[in-house]
Amino acid sequence: MKAAAENFDKTAFAYYNVLAMKERTKNKELDMTARPLLGKIFLFSLPVMLTGILQLLYNASDIIVLGRFASDVSAGAVGSTGSLINLTVNLFLGLSVGSCTAAARWIGAKNEVRLDRVVHTAICLSLIGGVIVGVFGVCCSRYLLLLMNVPADSVLPLSTLYLQIYFAGMPFNLLYNFGSSLCRARGDSKNPLFFLCAAGASNVGLNIFFVTVCKMDVAGVALGTVVAQMISSTLVVVHLMRLQGHCKVRLRSLRIYKDALGDILRIGLPAGVQGCIFSFSNVIIQSSINSFGDTAITANAEAANIEGFVYTSMNAISQACLTFTGQNYGAHIRKNIDAVFLDSLLIVTALGLAMGLGVYFAGALLLSIYTKSPEVVEMGLERMSVICTTYCLCGIMEVLVGSMRGMGHSVLPMCTSILGVCGLRIVYIYTFFAANRTLFNLYLSYPISWIATILAHAVCLFFVRRKEFKKMPPPDIFPVPQTA
Repeated sequence: MKAAAENFDKTAFAYYNVLAMKERTKNKELDMTARPLLGKIFLFSLPVMLTGILQLLYNASDIIVLGRFASDVSAGAVGSTGSLINLTVNLFLGLSVGSCTAAARWIGAKNEVRLDRVVHTAICLSLIGGVIVGVFGVCCSRYLLLLMNVPADSVLPLSTLYLQIYFAGMPFNLLYNFGSSLCRARGDSKNPLFFLCAAGASNVGLNIFFVTVCKMDVAGVALGTVVAQMISSTLVVVHLMRLQGHCKVRLRSLRIYKDALGDILRIGLPAGVQGCIFSFSNVIIQSSINSFGDTAITANAEAANIEGFVYTSMNAISQACLTFTGQNYGAHIRKNIDAVFLDSLLIVTALGLAMGLGVYFAGALLLSIYTKSPEVVEMGLERMSVICTTYCLCGIMEVLVGSMRGMGHSVLPMCTSILGVCGLRIVYIYTFFAANRTLFNLYLSYPISWIATILAHAVCLFFVRRKEFKKMPPPDIFPVPQTA
């Protein structure tokens, strides 16, 4: 009788999977639990990669337009705000990661009720978080910039104006990020890219119009960015409302569900705290760079903007690792979890080496797009010689974190990252760099901290994997699907 019952369960589960596969095909969802996975991970990552690159183009177009049609001081003023923006928004961006992980897990577990609650709680969190961050940013921008040692006579007024307008549009920014994370959880990484393409084209056109025709300087590029964010957030919400499969949004169901909030916070809060502390260490680094003068500020901002395209590409692999791991963790497929990690590690290492070295060797050409100043180009190349050439280490670190978060562990990688990256960088800045004050020595803090953190994360992943695999049912016992 027991054998017959198990056979019945397996047959029923197999039949359910056939129906689920047909539903996924109908709604253009990607099956993340069926092998082979390497090609799927790369194809899933590609639109995520391009989406992140387009988001970076918001800021890049701001700096390029100002550098070409206004002044290097205006370009540096906008570029110097990046670490501060990240510091203030990373907590809620971490919650969007938690939303993606929770949604992917319940999709894999076939639990439509919990999935529905996660989706509507995530949308509410994006709006609440956007208002909180927006009000804080508008009110505190000047004081935070002063704490970063931004030159008060030239850069500070421009940076403050840019930040205040940028933060006013924060609800649209977070709404898009949460909405796109829900799309990715269901295997759809293409539509967020299409929506951002429309917004990105608008952003570039508006930047040029506001700066060259309206002579609005930094206010023009900030306003162009806000309008573009309004477009992208509207498109992603309308798309989610029109869905017929997983992650459909219904306005009447929008509320904070306690169990869903717990699912999101369990992963998202540590991820957000980690992002904030990462940004805090970068703020300290930015403050040290600011002490070298306006040329160093501009060079660092433009080089960091170019490097951001490399990081975003590698981070897309980490997001794919997290999402694929989440679905297979929910479906209790051990072998796929290992395969996802190894495939992601292979892709991110190759991608990091190719893009990092490529960007460094083309650095002078790329920097010349941003500025006409030979001094700025030379100082920008100094940063890229240290960071771009070793950026694959950062990608490996991100994949290790993505694998652990996909299995429901976010506090452990957060603590490891805080100690290994942030703590080590801060100690380095106040010891070795304080005694040897050069930009080259300051930039060395990046690869040193990446290597230390990779080793720590590898040990943590070993124990996380062993713990979670012990809790899973045997491979031949399938969970009973739950539907709404």
